[in-house]
Amino acid sequence: MVIVNVVMETYDAVDFTAWPIAEPSSDRLLALSGRMSPLEVGTAMAVIFSYNKIAIAHAADLTEAHLEQHLAEAEALIAPGGLRFHDTTTGVSISPGCCFGLENWRDWWDVARGQEPWLGHDPTPHITHVGHVIRLSQDDGDSPSIEITRGELSSLLTTAQQHFSGFLDLARQWAATTTPGPADRLISALDQFFVITVAE
Repeated sequence: MVIVNVVMETYDAVDFTAWPIAEPSSDRLLALSGRMSPLEVGTAMAVIFSYNKIAIAHAADLTEAHLEQHLAEAEALIAPGGLRFHDTTTGVSISPGCCFGLENWRDWWDVARGQEPWLGHDPTPHITHVGHVIRLSQDDGDSPSIEITRGELSSLLTTAQQHFSGFLDLARQWAATTTPGPADRLISALDQFFVITVAE
């Protein structure tokens, strides 16, 4: 059985002190979903703030004007990570490639449509289409692979969106208590730039 997780790299949360965050996992990947703890949500938000260079010393420092100014200057929010596929039978995992980013996760829908978009590098996800079957492998393309049909990938992407939406719901609760002033604008920006809830 193949499962999918929306994952975020957490290196940018190191030494973050503006609000409480969780201890990092050994692989530095944090799965985003509606089952995260408040500290894990705090970690994800810390990565987003640090990676996008939103300067903040304390949660109370964030105002809607501050956030709006940053969004106007940066024009987007991005985050390191992407989709991780794992075959629970064989133990094979395909991790997101570097420089792809969570903001690009919907490019996987192009794979379900039979295309081969760029999905990052180091580790590089390789895609091979054989009829309606998609073979996913990592790095050199000769490593152990995961095989799924286009229909199965579409279902997995729907699941990924549900996980991402679950995270957004928790982020909304987190923002309401941690950064109440700009909470609505912050959640709106997350939804907009990570293209979470819009229908495919």
